[in-house]
Amino acid sequence: MRIRRKRRLLRALRKSRNLRCVQNNTGRIRPGDILLVCTFRNEQIRLPYFLQYYRSLGVNHFLFIDNGSSDGAQGYLSGMGDVSVWNARGSYKRATFGVDWVNALLRKYGHDHWCLVVDADELFVYPFCDTRPVRALTDWLDSSQIRSFSAMLLDVYPKGRIDEVPYQPGQDPLDIAHWFDSGNYTITRNARYGNLWIQGGPRARVFFADRPKLAPALNKIPLVKWDRRYAYVSSTHMLLPRGLNQVYETDGGEKASGILMHTKFLNTFTAKAEEELKRRQHYAGSIEYTAYAKTADAAPELWCKWSEKYINWRQLEILGLMSKGNWA
Repeated sequence: MRIRRKRRLLRALRKSRNLRCVQNNTGRIRPGDILLVCTFRNEQIRLPYFLQYYRSLGVNHFLFIDNGSSDGAQGYLSGMGDVSVWNARGSYKRATFGVDWVNALLRKYGHDHWCLVVDADELFVYPFCDTRPVRALTDWLDSSQIRSFSAMLLDVYPKGRIDEVPYQPGQDPLDIAHWFDSGNYTITRNARYGNLWIQGGPRARVFFADRPKLAPALNKIPLVKWDRRYAYVSSTHMLLPRGLNQVYETDGGEKASGILMHTKFLNTFTAKAEEELKRRQHYAGSIEYTAYAKTADAAPELWCKWSEKYINWRQLEILGLMSKGNWA
């Protein structure tokens, strides 16, 4: 695994040549700052609330990788002192679906910082997030000598057609998409990397009903006390060294964990799915977007009679989807 990790780091070094910094405020990063890394393409509509949300949690600096946006996203981010932006030239697919670019920035700027790696449609929810900033979480993780924190990806969706209610810039997407599947999940252990592999939810239920084993993975490790020797392997699903993937207890106890509220299913979904299907830049020949395309024309309703309405993180803990562990 050490050789594999070195190869990941060398790939990141090579692919860093694809990154051209167009807004560099990294000189403002201070020791102890909490950093957020996000790769996006044509997500300007989401950025106002995304920034508001993560600033309110206490993120100090944003490192954005723009993979060829044409919707004015860079213009929107221009002049923000807590934001640095890179243009990513070249193939998203050949950069291991963006992971090489993320690893390059983390290696250069993330060392000894708590770093949160999320997509523009993901909202990080953790124990006590309604009353405690993310620094309270990272301080507790430091005191507990825990260097990685897991968060299950939870798909949220509206009741009714996905395209029924238009999403507006700056709006909390959970105002529209606040329903979720509470129990139809499978968990297996990845013997090679030691991480858990979670599948299920509405994407498995609706888009992969006939092929549930091909449904997207929902396990993520988005928050890490970074070290330049670390590397993500596949999105934020798993890391090297393998010990960082041990985010669950094996002796009957329960480690703290969070949730990434996945707000993909807004009225913007169909156009986004069509664009990504044409680009063919995603995993396994864009199998996920091929499945979306087969169903998207019918503007599917993901809500069903077993859907739960989101209230708060405590509800998610009661349902067993996240845990505060022994953090009091």
